[in-house]
Amino acid sequence: MMNQRTIAKSFSLKGVGLHSGAEVKLTFKPAPEGHGVKFQRIDLENQPVINADVNRVVNTDRSTTIGSDGVTVSTVEHLLSAVSGLQIDNLLVELDGGEIPILDGSASPFVTPLLKAGITEQDAKREFFIVEEPITYRDEETGSEIVALPYDGFEVVSMIDFDSPVLGQQYATLRGYEDYAEEIAPCRTFVFLHELELLFEHNLIKGGDLTNAIVIADRIVPQERLDKLAKRMGKETVEVTKAGILNTLDLKFHNEPARHKLLDVVGDISLLGVPIRGRILATKPGHGANIAFTKLLKKAYMEQRRLKGRPRYNPNDTPVFNTEQIQEIMPHRYPMLLIDKIIEMGEGHIVGLKNLTINEEFFQGHFPGNHVMPGVLQMEAMAQTGGLLVLTMQEDPIGWDTYFLKIDNAKFKNFVVPGDTVLFKMELVAPIRRGLCQMRGTAYVGNKIVSEADLVAQIVKRP
Repeated sequence: MMNQRTIAKSFSLKGVGLHSGAEVKLTFKPAPEGHGVKFQRIDLENQPVINADVNRVVNTDRSTTIGSDGVTVSTVEHLLSAVSGLQIDNLLVELDGGEIPILDGSASPFVTPLLKAGITEQDAKREFFIVEEPITYRDEETGSEIVALPYDGFEVVSMIDFDSPVLGQQYATLRGYEDYAEEIAPCRTFVFLHELELLFEHNLIKGGDLTNAIVIADRIVPQERLDKLAKRMGKETVEVTKAGILNTLDLKFHNEPARHKLLDVVGDISLLGVPIRGRILATKPGHGANIAFTKLLKKAYMEQRRLKGRPRYNPNDTPVFNTEQIQEIMPHRYPMLLIDKIIEMGEGHIVGLKNLTINEEFFQGHFPGNHVMPGVLQMEAMAQTGGLLVLTMQEDPIGWDTYFLKIDNAKFKNFVVPGDTVLFKMELVAPIRRGLCQMRGTAYVGNKIVSEADLVAQIVKRP
């Protein structure tokens, strides 16, 4: 799916929050391109809106909670998993409470009505985070480890091991999104019996019952305790099956717990805000680990987005112009010729390259012992690069010069030092009129932007 998507029509559903026990009504509404997924608390004054963003996560204790300015929405992971699993980009979810309903403990109660409402494709292109190198999160204390690897597509592998003789080691895999609705969405959350008793003792999971979670008994439990638990849940009695789970429900898959952990991973990493092209390997995932990992993805994504226009340089490629060809067009000579070659040129943009050595004239007196290329010379190199573009746009480029008129928004972000290869990318931001050209310049060294500026110059016929 290359275009953004939203739902075709609105719908509502009701349910009880797992931890609060309060009934909540959700209304799902279509949203415009670029909107993303947002939650709106219509029960509060001014009806505040919270973006589904990893930087809005305020709690990961047994569920994922997002918030802003003291307003929160908790247990968002199953809903977000359904939305992500169906590749829905833009959605507004209105709710009259602070917690998403648990429903049956899976994502299916969200997937089914979303599909029924219909999913419509929008005009805007979908933006992706492309995993270009391994990204790893590891928690030594819990043993959680989540890794993102380059992959041409989307894949998630979830592996769990709770040292439980009943549960054992399990893993689950999702390749692409085609099987999400049938293979992952129906898988319910799970809890160990001793955890369940502790939660009840602390007056938690007020909205939980024995139909919206797989309860695993990984040790012998006296029937007396089971009867006490049953009474709390409004049941006459419960028993432990041979499979080591309470007899209130049957497993849908032999590895349903591992599949549910995968479901949670999909929901939590969707807080990145864009779909991923890559392979995710999650060992012992949990909401805390998922969110910490997604923050690493967010950092990498923001860097990738910032460097989206970064030119690629292969020294084996034949340049558009070499040094001799540049000198045929431009009058600059040593030591003021600051471009070695042009490696790329197209309609409205050009990329020049400068290989810096310690022998550069300006290094001899500019911070001796700590050599740095002067920022003004970086601006000059940008101007020379841009000048080559506009001169080659003339019928006869020979005999013309370009002169600075203005520099705006100049920023110097990283040092340029001997040994660096600097790429100067210049882009026309407006058509050339009366010999005036406006260009945006960006200088790169490797994956770093070292300087940028807006330049205005004039093309003048040489006397």
